[in-house]
Amino acid sequence: MLMRNPNLSVPEIKTELPGPQARKIIAHDEQATSPSYTREYPLVVANGFGAMIEDVDGNRFLDFTAGIAVCSTGHCHPHVVQAIERQANQFLHMSGTDFYYQPQAELANRLAEVAPGPDKKRVFFTNSGAESVEAAIKLARYHTGRHRLIAFSGAFHGRTLGAVSLTASKAVQRRGFGPLLPGVTHVPYANCRSCPVGKTYGECDIDCVQSLENLFKGAVPPDEVAAIVVEPIQGEGGYIVPPPEFHPRLKALAEKHGILYVVDEVQAGMGRTGRMFAIEHWGVEPDIICLAKGIASGLPLGAIVAREDVMTWPPGAHASTFGGNPVSCAAALATMDLLKEELIENAATVGDYLISELRQLADRHLMIGDVRGKGLMVGMDVAQPNGEPDASSRDELIQLCFQQGLLLLGAGENTIRFCPPLIIDKNDVDVAVSILEGCLTVRSW
Repeated sequence: MLMRNPNLSVPEIKTELPGPQARKIIAHDEQATSPSYTREYPLVVANGFGAMIEDVDGNRFLDFTAGIAVCSTGHCHPHVVQAIERQANQFLHMSGTDFYYQPQAELANRLAEVAPGPDKKRVFFTNSGAESVEAAIKLARYHTGRHRLIAFSGAFHGRTLGAVSLTASKAVQRRGFGPLLPGVTHVPYANCRSCPVGKTYGECDIDCVQSLENLFKGAVPPDEVAAIVVEPIQGEGGYIVPPPEFHPRLKALAEKHGILYVVDEVQAGMGRTGRMFAIEHWGVEPDIICLAKGIASGLPLGAIVAREDVMTWPPGAHASTFGGNPVSCAAALATMDLLKEELIENAATVGDYLISELRQLADRHLMIGDVRGKGLMVGMDVAQPNGEPDASSRDELIQLCFQQGLLLLGAGENTIRFCPPLIIDKNDVDVAVSILEGCLTVRSW
C-alpha cells in the first residue's frame, strides 16, 4: 500500500524562509524551550502527508529526513492513522508491565517471529532508542554477571547516561556529563573515518577486529566484558557501511569469549535498508537487538528483542510504565503490515536507484565524494578538491536545499544523509537529485 502525495506541487515555496507565521512561532518557541535542542533550519511544520511536509506559511517540502528516519511509512499513512484512531477509541493506556492487552502481545510475537536467527526470542518494550539501549545494557550485565562494555568510535546510541557512555560521535554529547558509566571501552569501527590513525572512508587498512582481539590480551580482560554494542551501519557517525567480513568476524570473537552481541538497529532497522533488520545483510544472529524510530511510524515506541536464553531477568528486574503503550503498539502493527506488504522491497529497489543517481551526480561534481548505503539509508560525502572532508560546504548545501524545498540532514563530519520515508518512488529521487544539483551549481565552492 504505497501512498502517493496528494495532487499538490511538491516542493513549492511561496514565501521567504522562514515565512511570517514561522518567524512568530520560532520566536515564541525560543522563549521557553531548552537551548540544548538543535534545529537544522527554521522549518515550522503544520501538516505532513506521504513524503510531503507543509509549513505554517503554506510552503511545501519534499521530505528526505522522515523525522530522522522515524516516519518509515510516510507522514500520516491512512492505514497507520486508522489503527491509531481505532485503538484510541478503545483505551489509551493500561501499563503493559502490570497488565495484559492484545496489541502488546501481538506485537511482541510478531517481532519475535521476524527477528533474525532460529533461536526463540522474547521482547521488552521501551519508549525510545536510548531506553532500548539502556535496557540492553542492563540485560547484558544481568545475564552475564560481567560489567564491561565494548562500543565503537563514531557510534551513536542515545543521550541518557548509560547510552551516552557508549556514544562517541560528537564531543558535545558527552562534554560536562561525567563521570559516565564505568567500564566502557571504545574501539575503531570498520573502515571508520574516526579511526585514530586518520584514514578516510574506504582507505583504512587496519584490522579493527584484530585490534579488539589484541585489546583482549592486554587492557580489557574479555571475561569481564558483558557485551559488544554495535550499529550494523553507523548512523550519526556518517552512514558508514562496514565490509562484508566485519560483523561475522566480530560476532565470532564475541562467541569465543562468551560476550553478548548487541546490535543497535534503532536507525537502520524496520525495513530501512531493504531488509527488516540491517544485520540480515551480514547473516549474523544478534543476542540482543535494540529497536525504535521507524517501528511505529512516528509514535514513541522502542523495544529490545533478545534470545529467550538471554532474557533471564526475573519479574521486577526492569520495567517501563509507558513502554508498549497500546496506541503505539497499534501503530507498530499497522507499520509491520505495510513493511511486509511492499515497503521493504520498495526501499531496496528505490534505494539502489538513489545510490546510482547520487554516484552519477558525484561524477559531475568534484565536491561530492563517496556515496554509500543500503536501501534508503544512504550517505553522501561533501569534500574539498583534495578529498579532505568539507563540513562547512556540507552544511551550506543542506541550507540551500531547504530554501529550494528539499529537506535533508547531516551526519558525521561531512556527510549528507538520505533517510526518506520508505514510500518514495523514482520520481521523488529525480526531484531530490535535481534540486541537489541545482544547489551544487548555484555558486562555486
